[in-house]
Amino acid sequence: MQTASMSSGVALLAGITGVAGILGLFALLAGRVRPYTLALGFAGTAAQWALTYVAMIGVGLWAGEALFGLTVLVPVAVGFVAQRYARDQASAFGAGMVNGVMNLLIVGSVVGGKDAQAAVVEAAAWSAALLIGSGVLASIGGAIARRTPARDGLLPPPISLFATVVASTIFLLLVTGGLVTGLEAGLAVPDWPNSFGHNMLLYPVSQMKGGVYYEHAHRLFGMLVGLNAFTLAALCWRHEPRRWVRWLAFAVLGMVCVQGLLGGLRVTGRLTLDQDPSLLKPSTAIAIAHGIFGQIVFATVAVIAAVTSGAWLRSGAPITGTAAAGTRVLAMIAPFVLLGQLFLGAAYRHLQIPPTEVGKAITHPTWAMHGHLGFSIVALIVIILTASRLSGVARAVPSAKPLGRAGASMALVVALQVLLGFVALGAVLMRRGPSIPLWEVISTSAHQATGALLLMATVQGAAWSWRMLAGVSADEPITAPATSA
Repeated sequence: MQTASMSSGVALLAGITGVAGILGLFALLAGRVRPYTLALGFAGTAAQWALTYVAMIGVGLWAGEALFGLTVLVPVAVGFVAQRYARDQASAFGAGMVNGVMNLLIVGSVVGGKDAQAAVVEAAAWSAALLIGSGVLASIGGAIARRTPARDGLLPPPISLFATVVASTIFLLLVTGGLVTGLEAGLAVPDWPNSFGHNMLLYPVSQMKGGVYYEHAHRLFGMLVGLNAFTLAALCWRHEPRRWVRWLAFAVLGMVCVQGLLGGLRVTGRLTLDQDPSLLKPSTAIAIAHGIFGQIVFATVAVIAAVTSGAWLRSGAPITGTAAAGTRVLAMIAPFVLLGQLFLGAAYRHLQIPPTEVGKAITHPTWAMHGHLGFSIVALIVIILTASRLSGVARAVPSAKPLGRAGASMALVVALQVLLGFVALGAVLMRRGPSIPLWEVISTSAHQATGALLLMATVQGAAWSWRMLAGVSADEPITAPATSA
């Protein structure tokens, strides 16, 4: 709980953190930072947060210290990539500074719970260290890269790269959310948007233990995703000439906001600042919607990465032919089939009743379990058939390589998903007692994360089909236009 002695320091600290974040964000959105610089800086932040998350889950002293050490090297890598692969379009020092600005979001957690005066001093020191240290380390990476030949042109276009970074960050959010569910820690923090009465940004890291750590870390990743989505929308509005892509980016921003609200209402059941569990009404139905909608957001951002890529922009007239039209229709249907399967899986996972005594098994929602198992056969057939048709078009038309890559991705991921599904089901059925076996947590969370990847691959396949295949059949089996690139 917050103490009275901390109130003024907390307010001042919140003001410092908020002003620094707002000024940094406005500087980014004002166009003073080039898109490649932004993308690489944000990528560095996501990588550091992922490394820190793993380091803090109890992987052991030496492994944890090694992971923390790697976070220091991330700005060096960011600067190296900026200087070598985008030498004329990015700044190594700038990418490091962007990385530092984004990491200001965690300063409040580091100094939270301390005496007001000490908290303010430490916050100032941490902020300066993050900004200066990240900039200097990135500059070192840039200096190393200057000794190597420039490799401009290997990175995707800047908006596509940034969207890829956003999608990767959302995937990390989905993974942390899956672990929250797997560890049955969804209600470890009883209130929202606060955390045990603290401002979310100020909840002390020293108090993040057990399930509280997993739940609160998931919330922090959600905050990072929100800033990513906000910046993506601003970049698209400023640099993307196609109106529908700009509005799609703003739709993603709205979807991220809705997803955050669903996550909060899953805990409280209503908009309130109460933290007394007896006054709250956690919602399992919202938990199911939250899990599914997060994967839809992930797939939508992946579509933005695809439609802003060089291959998309270079594509010529669509391929015509009976096979092309049929493949396009099948590719459009596949994501909806998969969404039905995801709903059944989410319902099965969230409606399970964990055992409260040793020797007791999980109580399974029969309709969801059998529905998920049965409908998986339908989903598997549709995905394999779609992947095969996309790969067939790519073999027939050399310019349709993106379709081949989409088909190969779908086939590979669905094979992994089926394997993980059997392992996860076995783990759940074999569990006896309230203690959660590690292999159950890993397998069920991996199955959920791979499901998100499969939806993403399927939606991208549908997007590429919409771009490269004609919707009207021709007499020929497949015809590549002469203008195809």
